[in-house]
Amino acid sequence: MDAQGRGRAGDNVDPADQWVLNPETGNYELRLGPAGGAAAPPSARKAPGPGDGRPPAGTGGDTDTRELPTQRDRRSGRAAGAAPAAGSGADGGRPAGGRAAARKAGRTASAAAEGPASRRKPKPKKSGKKKALYWTSGVLGFVLVAGGGGAFYLYQQLDGNISKVDVGIQNDAVTDGPVNILILGTDARSGKGNQGYGDSGSVGHADTTILMHVSKDRTNATALSIPRDMVTDIPNCPTKQKDGSTKDIPGQQGVLFNTSLGQEGRDPGCTWRTVEKLTGVKINHFMMADFNAVKELSEAVDGVEVCAGKDINDPKSHLKLSAGRHIVKGEQALAFVRTRHTVGFGSDLSRIELQQQFLSSMIRKMKSDAFSSPAKLYDISQAATKALTVDTGIGSAKKLVDLADDLKKVDIDKITFATVPVLDNPANKNNVILDKAKADPLFRMVQADHTLAKPKGKSKGKKTAPVKKAPPELVRVDVTNGGGPFGAAQETVDWLQNTKAAKLSTNAGNAPAKLAATRLEFAPNQADQAATLADWMGLPKSALKKASADAGDRVPMKLTLGKDFKEAGTPIEAPTETPDGVQHVNADDKNICAK
Repeated sequence: MDAQGRGRAGDNVDPADQWVLNPETGNYELRLGPAGGAAAPPSARKAPGPGDGRPPAGTGGDTDTRELPTQRDRRSGRAAGAAPAAGSGADGGRPAGGRAAARKAGRTASAAAEGPASRRKPKPKKSGKKKALYWTSGVLGFVLVAGGGGAFYLYQQLDGNISKVDVGIQNDAVTDGPVNILILGTDARSGKGNQGYGDSGSVGHADTTILMHVSKDRTNATALSIPRDMVTDIPNCPTKQKDGSTKDIPGQQGVLFNTSLGQEGRDPGCTWRTVEKLTGVKINHFMMADFNAVKELSEAVDGVEVCAGKDINDPKSHLKLSAGRHIVKGEQALAFVRTRHTVGFGSDLSRIELQQQFLSSMIRKMKSDAFSSPAKLYDISQAATKALTVDTGIGSAKKLVDLADDLKKVDIDKITFATVPVLDNPANKNNVILDKAKADPLFRMVQADHTLAKPKGKSKGKKTAPVKKAPPELVRVDVTNGGGPFGAAQETVDWLQNTKAAKLSTNAGNAPAKLAATRLEFAPNQADQAATLADWMGLPKSALKKASADAGDRVPMKLTLGKDFKEAGTPIEAPTETPDGVQHVNADDKNICAK
């Protein structure tokens, strides 16, 4: 098969003829003849019904409810109830005459095996929000979270499409905890379809980088775009060489983020380690593709809707769009995600906003109608896997399916795009630096598995009146160190007295026992003081321990710093709302337009 899902000359096989809807699962599944290279899943138990495998005209492929051969008959190499095909071995093996004869025998056996249609009623068709996207690549890799549905069993062929890089980190495809996937779009100019973009001799950079975080409970996802022109530090990076040896590439300080890939021989593992160092988030896997991925995938889904808030005419990206909504695909889609000079401030940050708009629209398209037929499903799987480079932990079609199936619960309205906040670099107007005041709480939200998606509707729970807070001069507290860094108690007292004007705070030394979490003990008549201190320290409700009896005059509260304490001024609890000034959009927002 070629990338468009058409057979080679002489095969006369349409991929739409090979996919049927399994009524037991509601998913499309591949069904080949005896000589085919893929087996149907073991959940199907009955013989196939009449027809040649093509969905009836006008149905979009969803009404074909024929069931699949039994496990025993698949192992024997023939359809259920059929005699061995002419020319085949007694054990049902491949007929003499090579692959062409095998294909012919497979079609003959499949036709001979067809019996009466199953009387089992098909299960209700899955809604658009539950249909799958099992395959994608590069900057589009995060759309694995688009859901679980039609499984692909053409493993052998699709496995051959996927490229792998051993980055020296081996993680299982599926984990019980949160999942963090590094999505890389490289500007490498080598490879089919990538000529004509910029410097033909470039070895590629981390042109587009998205850290996709999927929550532990699989109910939400956050996609953090990292500006390529941000100044950062790149750590030392061990890279595997072609001869099997490992070469350590020295780190660099104060360089552009996009040099973490390609330059000095750095592989995706170097970008992986750079993002971990920057965000404090442990990464599970990476997916990478080049320019051609955007073209091929946008063609495979019949175009993606985008919106221009004004006329765009960028001679560098060759994008010309009038104000309004457009369907882009192929070269035009690539131009849209690459343009920047005539939108926003003409910077990489403006281009990131375009990419987020494009990817949000891509997800919506795939959720709604991109999988209306088995043939389209096949086209997308081919286009994506041919463009895909991944780590060895997900370096097969089977592992990618397992990962996608694990992430399928996330709904589109719970996918949030955000951009790592940056400031203009005072030393160089051509790049930017990290805005730590906004970035640190954003990173802590991801580390703590807190969603950026805003809840819909009003809370049905009862609202409690806020506790009155005491003024700083009345906050009386003894601070002990029960697991924080050395000197944490004195550092906290200095911060309380000098920054918060809490003059009645005292260093009470080391606590008698170590605590995993910081704790504040107070009496009922100190609730106002506790509310003030909890707000300053960013203490979670679980840290507040109220006694049963009131305290006497001048009796202080007791604050014990636990192992979760980092430094004075850093909240103990990660924020639960996106910090002010952080650019973020919801993937379900259809009203975003390029300005």
